[in-house]
Amino acid sequence: MSDRGLNGMDDRVLVFDSIGQDFPSPGQRTPVRVLDGISFEVDRGKFIAVIGPSGCGKSTLLHMAAGLLFPTRGSVHHRGHNVTSVNTEVGFVPQQAQLLPWKTLFENVELPLVLRGVSAPERQKRVTDVLRSVGLLGFEQHFPSQLSGGMQKRGSIARTLVYRPDVILMDEPFGALDAQTRMVMQSDLQTLSVEAGATVIFVTHDITEAVLLADNVVVLSQRPSKLLANIAIDLPRPRNMFEPFKNPGFDAAYDAVWTEFRSQIQVGQIH
Repeated sequence: MSDRGLNGMDDRVLVFDSIGQDFPSPGQRTPVRVLDGISFEVDRGKFIAVIGPSGCGKSTLLHMAAGLLFPTRGSVHHRGHNVTSVNTEVGFVPQQAQLLPWKTLFENVELPLVLRGVSAPERQKRVTDVLRSVGLLGFEQHFPSQLSGGMQKRGSIARTLVYRPDVILMDEPFGALDAQTRMVMQSDLQTLSVEAGATVIFVTHDITEAVLLADNVVVLSQRPSKLLANIAIDLPRPRNMFEPFKNPGFDAAYDAVWTEFRSQIQVGQIH
């Protein structure tokens, strides 16, 4: 790692330093190596998309940043500190919304603040503000079963945003949505992340989604995964999520990512 930031000027929020990860293989003496020497940095306020073939360890990197898993080799640093326990300063948005079915939308979004001991008046204000920002004001008393899939996803994002985490980790959050809802959610996320100045790591299989959302796209190889490229996406914002090819420079950015990624696609891999 570099010596940047010795005088408190370090913009790096997360650093993945030579990450290696092995997992036990049932019935085998030799473990499966999933990650093999992955290194990259995430600067404050940046949106980083991570793409790669299925099973290459994209989600594993998020779990390490959240302190839910620890690398076999190498280290993850958050704000200069080695992540050695659950990292409560980051937020995690999983692929499924995972709202508690017995709680209302308001209660679901409020829960992180309750657990942090935030006062009732402050909880009321912050939940109201965040529900307004994701377009769900007026649905506070609805239960998850009364909300559409897209609304549940917005609720899940609101539940993360409400406690203002240092970093937002998103694991293919829009993968289960229909195409129209997905584009709307992509547009909403772009607006929210820019307005909040959020630092985001976003795992996806979709190159178009990665290019449209990200400041940088990290491309991983087949397992055992190595870093193929860390590509800067220099497209002006706001970006048009509904008509990608109308964004100036989109073709070149897509081609740069696809050139790295296509060598990792094997016949019969996609299912």
